[in-house]
Amino acid sequence: MRADRLLSLLLLLQNRGRMTAPELAAELEVSVRTVYRDVEALGASGVPVHADRGPAGGYRLMDGYRTRLTGLTDTQADSLFLTGTPGPAQDLGLGADLAAARLKLQAALPTALADRARRIEGRFHLDATAWFRDADPVPHLARIAQAVWDQHVLIVRYRRWNGEERASRSLHPLGLVLKGGIWYLVATGAEDGDDRVRTYRVSRFQDVATGPGGFARPPGFDLAGYWEESARRLDDALHHQTALVRLSPRGRRLLPMQFGAAGTRALADADPVDPADPDGWVLVRLPVETQSVAVGDLLRLGTEAEVLGPPELRRALAETVAALAERYR
Repeated sequence: MRADRLLSLLLLLQNRGRMTAPELAAELEVSVRTVYRDVEALGASGVPVHADRGPAGGYRLMDGYRTRLTGLTDTQADSLFLTGTPGPAQDLGLGADLAAARLKLQAALPTALADRARRIEGRFHLDATAWFRDADPVPHLARIAQAVWDQHVLIVRYRRWNGEERASRSLHPLGLVLKGGIWYLVATGAEDGDDRVRTYRVSRFQDVATGPGGFARPPGFDLAGYWEESARRLDDALHHQTALVRLSPRGRRLLPMQFGAAGTRALADADPVDPADPDGWVLVRLPVETQSVAVGDLLRLGTEAEVLGPPELRRALAETVAALAERYR
C-alpha cells in the first residue's frame, strides 16, 4: 500500500540520512519514477524533504526534523522483542543499555501492543549458544566492539586453531559476527597492501590493544554479504568427498543429530538397500570432511552405519576399528 511505502521512505531518510533516488528505489522495491512521486507526496503533506543536486546529491530531511509516527503493527512490535538476546548484548557491554531501551520501548507502545510484548517475553526465549558446549570466554570482546564502532586500529596477539601463537599484528576491524554462540571478528590487515578480509575467532585473542589513529573501511564492504559468501566457501572446502553409507533405521534418526543439515539433505535423497529388506536399511550419499575427520564423525554412528565407499575411507574406518578392538581386548 502507498501509505506504508511513504512511511518506509520517511523512516529510511530519518534513519540513514541522505539517500539517492536509486538507493531508495532499491530499498522499497519500486521504480525511480515512483520514488520521485512519493517524495513529492511527502513534501505536499508537510514533510521537509530537501533535494541536493549534483553527483553527491540525494534526498534528505531538513536538519532537526524527526517523525514520531512509527506505525508499528502487532507482529512488528512482537519481533522487536525477539531480535536481541541478553547474553550477546552483555558480552558486548550493552546489557544495561539493552534493558533500558526495552523498558523505554515498552513505555512508548500503546497498551495493547505492550501487553503483547510482555506475552512474547514470557513465552519465547532465544539462546544463541550450542548444546553441550560452554560459551567461549571472550574477555576482549567489548574492546574489540568499541574499535569496530570507532574504526580504530587493533594490535592483537592471536592463537591459531593448532595452538600456535602468532606474533603481534595490526588489524582494521570491520565487523563482529555471532555464529552458533561463537563470536568472530572480520578484519583486514593494517599493513600496507594487506587488504585481504579474514575471519578471527574472538576467544583466541590473547591480548588486544587499541592502536593510534583510525582507518577507512573498504568502499562498499557488506558484512552480511561477506559472511554468507565466506560460510559457503568454508562449507565447500570442508566437504572434500562424498561417502556412500548404509544406515539402519536408528542410524537414520542419528544422522541429522550428528551431521546437521548435511545429514538431513542426505536422508532426503536416500535409496532403499533392498525394497524387500524387512529391517529398512537405506543408502545415503553424505558429504564428509578430510579422511581423518570423517573417520571420527562416522564412528559416532556406531553399528548403525556401514561405510561402503570410497574404498580408502572404508579401509581407514576398518583400521581404526581394528586398532580399537586390539586396545580393548
